[in-house]
Amino acid sequence: MAFRVMLRLEVVPGKESDFEKAWHQGTDAVTGHPANLGQSLSREAGQESTYVIVSDWVDEPQFRAFEESPAHLEHRATLHPFRKGGSFHVMEILTHIEGRAAADAR
Repeated sequence: MAFRVMLRLEVVPGKESDFEKAWHQGTDAVTGHPANLGQSLSREAGQESTYVIVSDWVDEPQFRAFEESPAHLEHRATLHPFRKGGSFHVMEILTHIEGRAAADAR
């Protein structure tokens, strides 16, 4: 169906605003790629310095090609100074069922 990437990112305390600004400035590096279906930035509840970035892709091979692209490497380098730690997860989306609120919004 699709391929999902989830990055849980622990940001250096006090650098949250700068991180968010840098992330927003570089979003086209991800969403501008022809295989990207979209992405989101979230903050973990009660964890001011912990973020979760989720991006969806047409398939894994195209995501892996994106990982090596100059645009991605440059964007990743701009975010690296804010990073204190984190984890990286990849998954295949098996099923997506739209919720009532999404259907009502149309």
